[in-house]
Amino acid sequence: MDLRQLEYFVAVAEERNFTRAAERVHISQSGVSAQIRQLERELGAELFDRSARAATLTAAGRAALDHARAALLAAAAVGQSVDEVTGLIRGRLSIGMVIGCTITPLFDALAAFHRAHPGVEISLLEDNSGRLVDGVRAGTLDLALIGTSTAAHDGLDSLTIIEEGLVAAVPAGHPLAKRRRVALSDLSAYPIVCMPPGTGLRTVFDRACAARGVQPVIALQASAADAIAGLAARGLGVAVLSDSMAAHYRDLLTARAIDDVDAPAFLSLVWKPNEGPAVRELLAYGRRAFGMAGPAAGVGAGPAGEGR
Repeated sequence: MDLRQLEYFVAVAEERNFTRAAERVHISQSGVSAQIRQLERELGAELFDRSARAATLTAAGRAALDHARAALLAAAAVGQSVDEVTGLIRGRLSIGMVIGCTITPLFDALAAFHRAHPGVEISLLEDNSGRLVDGVRAGTLDLALIGTSTAAHDGLDSLTIIEEGLVAAVPAGHPLAKRRRVALSDLSAYPIVCMPPGTGLRTVFDRACAARGVQPVIALQASAADAIAGLAARGLGVAVLSDSMAAHYRDLLTARAIDDVDAPAFLSLVWKPNEGPAVRELLAYGRRAFGMAGPAAGVGAGPAGEGR
């Protein structure tokens, strides 16, 4: 039994698919299958039920999974401890990014980090915020940029990049464009174009509507602000966006603050406590790229801007 076999085992268990697991660990599917077969022979038990379309864990596989993850984390900790002493930054960073992200300072931070540390392999995964948080907690992601309805996340450290309210954005000829401010009850008379469930903006919007007994008609959903703005500009509904997102479309849409959405939406970086040197270094580049001085001070550090 070696660490490589445990890595492949965990990958298949989490992906529930040998092909996706092979893509994740960057080898062929046959290579993954062969290594897991060898691991099963050494353990004397099958770890996966291969009779269905998805690769599901057997009882033996479920018993082994937590121990395999712990072994991989322990092995990584050995390398990190040595890196702490020597000051080396190496290895692999898995970064998560909320779908539809156009936050260029994140890209600037990744580029600056890569130039300074070309030996670190960087992978970037785009997903909804809920799954990204789960990935950070599970250790499959080292750091993630998420849209969220809260600044705090149990068991994780976070750095708030942006904190802002929601607006309704409509074309110039729309009835709401004639009003200075609007309420959620005003929006219920029109179809809504907004982000899908699992995004910070949608969570803030849904909770505010539920708190006030408003039942909006969600006509269209899109993960990218460009798509939401484009649909609203063509009269297909009222766009629900963050203030800074709407500011990008002033030539197309008139934005009005939604008075009774009290909770802000957040754009945050999240990571596990006691991060390794590579994550700390990337966070330093991130703070500089986002114009933040000083170290990340746990939950809620930093100013506000565009949220998802």
